[in-house]
Amino acid sequence: MHAVVLREFGPAQNLRYETVPDPEPGPGQVRIAVRAAGVHFIETVMRAGAASDLTPPLPELPAIFGGEVAGVVDAVGPGVDGSWLGRSVVTGSGTPGGYAELAVAAVEQVHPLPDGLGFQDAVAMVVTGATAVGLLDIARLTADDVVLVTSAAGGVGRLVVQHALAVGATVVGAAGGAAKADAVRKLGAEAVDYREDGWDDAVRELLGGEQRPVTVVLDGVGGPLAATAFELVGDGGRFVSIGSASQIAFTPAASDRVRYVNALRALLNRPEDRPGHELRALAAGAHGDLVPAVQSFPLSHAAEVHAALERRETTGKVVLVP
Repeated sequence: MHAVVLREFGPAQNLRYETVPDPEPGPGQVRIAVRAAGVHFIETVMRAGAASDLTPPLPELPAIFGGEVAGVVDAVGPGVDGSWLGRSVVTGSGTPGGYAELAVAAVEQVHPLPDGLGFQDAVAMVVTGATAVGLLDIARLTADDVVLVTSAAGGVGRLVVQHALAVGATVVGAAGGAAKADAVRKLGAEAVDYREDGWDDAVRELLGGEQRPVTVVLDGVGGPLAATAFELVGDGGRFVSIGSASQIAFTPAASDRVRYVNALRALLNRPEDRPGHELRALAAGAHGDLVPAVQSFPLSHAAEVHAALERRETTGKVVLVP
């Protein structure tokens, strides 16, 4: 099969499109003929050889990335019911990963595709969507909230914006670049470009000044941008960390004014909740309650895709297609 292989940690060009042996499913596993594979920003960090307490352990090399896999079961391992053959499925735990034409996964970590959900959208929902669902459980947004979402054009950010609008909250999305801000506006939210000086003043202006402060920040960026967003929260509000795309942690000083919640860390500390979040996210995607934005690229372009992710040139969920 063809696959994208990493043989040495480093820059994006270290990802090579190669021919490798087909994987065979072991006991309790199915093999999936890949129709779509998700690309996650964390994978760019791991590819470079960096790791943190918010990333999985670095893989042994050579490695094939891409745990988010959707496709059709074409083989089953010992102990797996043959009825899985030919079924359209999705998993967040493909091994080797989905940057390939074939991937294997434990059958208990595979979900049949719900009716109405295509392969690419399923890949977008099984991890990114499940993460959004879990984070929103923690954030508990209501119609009374005035919500600021940073990284609002990203995979998780777009879903968070949709949910906040659906519950009736007032929503402002902060995104990096005019095109991304426009993408957020198309969802129905107000938007600002956080690359522009004074973006925080633009948020205040959209909300009518100091008389209507932000009640909740959902921050997916971290670093200095998160520090600026924190100052926009009114007394009694809350700041919910849902990621750190900048790879710079932000933890505010103890404050009686604003409650800080690291929702992503709380989510990672409860892996037992993950299967339920995956099922809810897939159902939300199938029913149209949450609609992911997907950018798809040929599998052979994985190196270019990683480089574009690092330059923040993508929006929504990035998917590779063999």
